[in-house]
Amino acid sequence: MGVWPQLIVALVLLLGVLGALVPGVPGPWLVWAAVLWWALRDMSAAAWWLLAGATVLLLVTRAEVRRLPVRRLRGVGVTRRMVVYAGVGAVLGFVLLPVVGGVPGYVGGIYLAERRLGGGHAAAAAATRRVMRAIGTSVLVELYACLLVAAAWAGVALGT
Repeated sequence: MGVWPQLIVALVLLLGVLGALVPGVPGPWLVWAAVLWWALRDMSAAAWWLLAGATVLLLVTRAEVRRLPVRRLRGVGVTRRMVVYAGVGAVLGFVLLPVVGGVPGYVGGIYLAERRLGGGHAAAAAATRRVMRAIGTSVLVELYACLLVAAAWAGVALGT
C-alpha cells in the first residue's frame, strides 16, 4: 500500500479520535470506517485481524457507553478549551505512557483547563469531578477505544 492511502487512513483516524471528543460527531464510526477501508486495500491477514478486533472493541464500547449515565451538558460548564485540553492530555498521556497514560492525561487535561480559569486547587478538583460525572466517563470510554484502534493500526501499518 502506498504512502498516500496510508496518510488518508491516518487522517481519518485522527478525525475519528477528535470526533470522539465532540458530542454528535461519530468518532468511533470514522475510526472503524478508516480501518475497514485500509483492510480492504491491504488484504493481509494482519489487516483482517485488526478489523475484526476493532469491530469487537468498538461494538463493546458502544454497548458500554449506552449503559453509562446520559451525557448532561447543561449546567456543567464544559468549554471548548476544556475539551481541547482533555483531548490533548489523553493523546499525550497515551503516547508518553502507552495504553494506561490516556486516562490520567484526560483527567489531567480537564483539571488543567479548570485550574487555568482560576479558583485554585479545590475549585478545579471539584469542577473536574463534576465534569467527569456529567460527560467525562462516556467521552473517555469512546476516546480510549478510538486511541487503542488507532495505535493498533499504526503498529500493524508500520510493522508490515
